[in-house]
Amino acid sequence: MIGAVIGDIVGSVYEFHNLRSVDFPFFSPEGFFTDDSVMTVAVARALLLHRQTGADFASACEEQMLSLGRAYPDAGYGGSFRLWLAGVIKGPYNSFGNGSAMRVSPCADLADSLEQALSYAECSAAVTHNHPEGIRGAKATALAAYLAKTGASKADIQRAIADSYYTIDFTLDDIRASYRFNETCQGSVPQALAAFFESTDFENAIRLAVSIGGDSDTIAAITGAIAWPYYKMHDPDFEKTTLPLAQKAFRYLPPDWLPVIYQVDGLR
Repeated sequence: MIGAVIGDIVGSVYEFHNLRSVDFPFFSPEGFFTDDSVMTVAVARALLLHRQTGADFASACEEQMLSLGRAYPDAGYGGSFRLWLAGVIKGPYNSFGNGSAMRVSPCADLADSLEQALSYAECSAAVTHNHPEGIRGAKATALAAYLAKTGASKADIQRAIADSYYTIDFTLDDIRASYRFNETCQGSVPQALAAFFESTDFENAIRLAVSIGGDSDTIAAITGAIAWPYYKMHDPDFEKTTLPLAQKAFRYLPPDWLPVIYQVDGLR
């Protein structure tokens, strides 16, 4: 979860001012959290409530998304989602936007099995993004993040993604010059996954995600959701080089969000 939030904050200043480079200030003074972080916290709150009290997860997701979305109305929501928050749209609206993938990381973080992670992911998406592509983007992200947290190799994760979700037959260098803003799952989740697969550490993963342009905050959030648990398992320097990034990210967030992040990510 914290990896998604870090990616969101880092990418926030580049969403409408795209870069084609990995050379940029990682935490900009102008950085901010967007709807990606708001909805990630909403899903986390809903899932904690479900696991602690037995509350229906889908209902809890809807309640938490509405509550937090209305508390932070200017976080950068898509047009249909704004109408859903306002009550103009009732129920899910067949979206295949990348919002389902950007908010899904708690479903992998708190799941006890891969099957449970995928079930949580589908449920969290279907509250609004019940189009098959919206579900697919959420489940692909959750699958990669869950496998990452349980120690799978990049090759194993890529194979699982290819078997069930996306064939990633391009490199970031192939698309960097031509890739443009695309807020669909099918047009941004594979790119976010590619950034993870090509990365050498967590920070590099976020830099690669931002470097292709497009919907920078969301692509970096999706990449970060996978890269954080992966490098926590595989990077021997993680505590020294990467954990401090969480403390820097916390400065951008409302204080009442931090206990949720602590619970989900096991941070102190």
